[in-house]
This record gives sequence, C-alpha cells and structure tokens, in this order.
Amino acid sequence: MTYLVTGGSGFIGSHLIERLLNMGHNVINVDNFDDYYDYKIKISNTLESLGESAEFSFKNKTEDLSALKGHVNSERYQLYTCDIRNKEELSHVFKNHPIDIVVHLAALAGVRPSIEDPISYAHTNIIGSLNLWELCKEYGVSKVVNASSSSVYGNNQKVPFSEFDNVDTPISPYAATKKSGEILSHVYYKLYGMSMIHLRFFTVYGPRQRPDLAIHKFTSLIHRGAPVPFYGDGTTSRDYTYIEDIIEGILKALDYIAQEKHVFEIINLGESHTVSLKEMLSSIESALGQSAETLPLPIPKGDVNRTNADISKAKRILKYAPGTKFQNGIKIFVEWFLKKSGQVPQDN
Repeated sequence: MTYLVTGGSGFIGSHLIERLLNMGHNVINVDNFDDYYDYKIKISNTLESLGESAEFSFKNKTEDLSALKGHVNSERYQLYTCDIRNKEELSHVFKNHPIDIVVHLAALAGVRPSIEDPISYAHTNIIGSLNLWELCKEYGVSKVVNASSSSVYGNNQKVPFSEFDNVDTPISPYAATKKSGEILSHVYYKLYGMSMIHLRFFTVYGPRQRPDLAIHKFTSLIHRGAPVPFYGDGTTSRDYTYIEDIIEGILKALDYIAQEKHVFEIINLGESHTVSLKEMLSSIESALGQSAETLPLPIPKGDVNRTNADISKAKRILKYAPGTKFQNGIKIFVEWFLKKSGQVPQDN
C-alpha cells in the first residue's frame, strides 16, 4: 500500500510513518516545516521515523530542507516540503505518485494561539483540507483518514463525550476549524463516494511531543527549575492518550477503511480515563525526581474544563484497545526527554 501522510514530520505523523515503513508500506510525507515551532525538531522527527540517529549538520532552513530531502528520499519513502494551502504545489504529489489512502494530520494546532490568529487557522485547517479533498477527487483517491480533535466538544456537560453528542458550540477557532473539516468532508462522501474516517484525538502525549504542549512544557520547566504556569485550582482534567495507543487506533482505522466501501465515520480515540492538572503535575514530578514551583494563573479563554472520551464506538468498529496507563506513559516520556537532554532519569 502507498500512504500519503500530511504532517508526517510532526509528533503523531512521524510515529505513524515509522510504523507504516516497518510494516513494509510505501509512504509519501507532505510537511511544510513551518515556524509554529523550531523546524529542526521536525527534521529530527523525520530522521527518527526512518530509524536514523545520525547527527544532522544544520546551516539554515532552506539548505537544511534541501539536504534532508536529498538524504531521505528513497524507493519507499518520499518527502515533499510543501504547504497544503497551496493546491498547485500539492497537486505535484498526486501527479507523481499512485496513492491508496490519505492520512491527513497536517494542521495549525493549539486552542490558545487560534484565538490570537483565527484567519491563519481557517486558511490551513479549512482551505488546506479542502485542497486535499479536491485533489483526492481529481485523482481518484477514494479513502481518507483525517485527524479531528476532542476540542470540538467544547465544554460538553455530558460525560463521557460521545460521537453522537451535539458539537455545534465550539469555544475556540481551532475547534471550529476541526468541526468544519468534518462537515465539509461529508460533501465529498455524499457527492463523490469518498470514504472518510475522522478520528477525534484526545490529548496525545509521549516521545516527540511538541514542546509547546503541557506535558512537554511542564517537564522542561521543572527540569530547569523554572516556575510552571498552573491554571485554575488544578481540578481541570484531560483524557490523556499515549502516542502508541493513538497509532494503533490510526492503523486499525486504515485497515477498516481499506476493507470497507463508502464509509463515513467519526470516532473518538482516547483512554477513557481522566487525569486532573494536579495529578498530571505530580506524575511528572515523580518521574523526574524533582519538585515543581508553580505560578498560579487564571484559566485561559478557550480552554475546556475537562475532556473524557467514550471509546465504545472505537472498540466496536476498530477493536481499539488502549493499554498504556498514564503514570507509565509519563515515565516513558520523561526517560525520552532526559535522553534528548543528554541525561539519565533519577531514581525515585
């Protein structure tokens, strides 16, 4: 099988590509290496996904990306450093390769930044996705697995969150763009027979997690002895999902969509267990063997009070079975973080 993975040099994408290649598939990675965070992290992710640990000689972004493409492109792996907002540029990928299934992970992520710059989020997450659906239609690619988000549920009062709950009241532009992607894709399902599976991810964490996300950010701050921003009274909670459980869910969705015809499904991928902010911080402290200095702050606009996934549909349709307990996942993440920092974990 040949998979086109957008955002394949990001956190989730690099893990997925690593698994797909190890399973013997062909992969086309489309990633624009934008400046949302340091592009060097994405280069590192790319090399790790290909099983390479060699040091990369960084110069400047243009030269680095050119050197990376020249180094990694092979018979089974192709890297395109293009932007999904540019349909003409993206069309070259479809012209040059037969594609069996698209996995659409590329997006501008983050609730709080989307409030500051909603236009950019709309351009990337809505127009970029539409460009992809249009090219799938034009080139006869009929199967797409798309990354949605638990943020579409907003401050849902019903717990756990079900795919059948009303999600017409998002509280951030990011959430609204993710819901828009689900709605717009339904047009392509009805008019053109494209099969679509939207996976609503619940707070993914683990090795290679973006440095701006809470677990990575808190770990870094505690490790450096810097104050940790602590929003509210610590009772807000999230359904944290370990990266390997998410990858298993994506792979099962790929198997399902490959076998079935004319599919349109929205499916939660979470752990179905909530962890409070207090518990999350305590787990990181324990894994690091360090205490945190906290900086109390009000809960930011756009943040939801809790997320909690009903994964009964994922279990029924995909045979999804997450197996990583939060404390174990945190230990693995901290070990990875310390190794990247050139240190070893402290004994607790």
